[in-house]
Amino acid sequence: MTDALNVVKANTARAGADLLRIVRINEEIKRVVAVSFKINIMALNAIFLAKRAGTAALGFGVLSNELRVFSQDLRSCMESLTGLIHGCVDEVSIVLKDIRFTRLLSQTNELTTSGLVLPVLEHREAQNAEHERRLASLRNQLKRALEDAFRMVELGGVLAKSAKIEAAYGQGFAPALAQVSGEFDGIVEEIRGSLESLRRSAFFSGH
Repeated sequence: MTDALNVVKANTARAGADLLRIVRINEEIKRVVAVSFKINIMALNAIFLAKRAGTAALGFGVLSNELRVFSQDLRSCMESLTGLIHGCVDEVSIVLKDIRFTRLLSQTNELTTSGLVLPVLEHREAQNAEHERRLASLRNQLKRALEDAFRMVELGGVLAKSAKIEAAYGQGFAPALAQVSGEFDGIVEEIRGSLESLRRSAFFSGH
């Protein structure tokens, strides 16, 4: 019974740690969404600025529009991540409840000789295993979605750096365009840093 209780304690600790990691991941995702919204506003302003600059800033205007599309796509991607996060929270919560109930059943089974609890305990353990599989599946889905988001941000970085190059051809508007493109680049790098920290989360190792 001591070994069984030790396993239960270990499983409880792991599920509790997973829940905390999920909360941290969700907070970082919210931050990325807020920053991507900022890119959208900046891109709209950059498009208007490019129109004022005329033909000299045509390339900059095109890239600004692409950055606007990028910010919208990134927000959609983050929304899908949020949906997966909610699924993970639900499964971890169920796993924690399963662990507590299984512990009580195990203790009851140890105290009785009727054998009536054993079938219930076996059924509960099978359910526990199913919820663990679901959580593992969601964990993998979240990891893949995060990799998709990271690739998207890599593209955003290319767009931002290209905008910096195009800004140099803006003639009298070049300084203003350069400032905007520099802000684009800084924000995309900030998002990249957030996603890199998420990729390193111990939640994805399952330990």
